Amino acid sequence: MPRLAPVTRRELLSKLRKFGFVGPYQEGKHPYMLKKSLSLTIPNEHDGQISVDLLIRLLRQAGISRKDWLNL
Repeated sequence: MPRLAPVTRRELLSKLRKFGFVGPYQEGKHPYMLKKSLSLTIPNEHDGQISVDLLIRLLRQAGISRKDWLNL
């Protein structure tokens, strides 16, 4: 199976929308996306990419497998 790679925030949001998440919404310090009763906090905008470590944690919280993420 191919390895995960860092992604930009735009790529992250785009792929999460394809998995059924809506948003991002802003209340407080961090934006979040929603899917049914699941609320997923996403990183604020910054110049760099989202690291593989953070991406793995976000995917785990969202209930998305690596295989599904890579096949999208």
